[in-house]
Amino acid sequence: MQAQLFAVPLGYHARLPNHVFVRVIQAVIICYASGKHVMEFDWTTGALADGLRCYRNQEFFLAHEYWESIWLQCRQPEKTFVQALIQLACAFHHFQRDNLRGATSQLTASLRKLQNYPDDFAGLEVAPLREEMGGWLLVLAAEEPRTYPPIPQVRRLLPPE
Repeated sequence: MQAQLFAVPLGYHARLPNHVFVRVIQAVIICYASGKHVMEFDWTTGALADGLRCYRNQEFFLAHEYWESIWLQCRQPEKTFVQALIQLACAFHHFQRDNLRGATSQLTASLRKLQNYPDDFAGLEVAPLREEMGGWLLVLAAEEPRTYPPIPQVRRLLPPE
């Protein structure tokens, strides 16, 4: 198989630490070199796990970057699901920067996408995530002063016993 060249918008990714940028590019190269364009959803290793760790550490921009590397490789219905997770991370990146309008917009878009998925999908608990996101949207729509709930948790499904 002949290697295909692809352009990386370095200006956009220049804000990333080198080790993150390298890991994202490696994930894309491995996927295309193998001829596999759909990845298994393993939340314990690789870019999915790295994104989940970043999200849980409230490093939302980095979570978005890791998950975007997966999104590039997905097909439907997983592609839209991962896009919803990216928008979720973007929403809280906006929130951290006091951009409540951007947070509301991204959170709304993410929740709309997640409404189309079952309560459990791609190894994650979707139902409680949707509920927590809905709670955030209510708070964001409320008048000042606001009391913000905890950041919605992205939870892995427990393995069957």
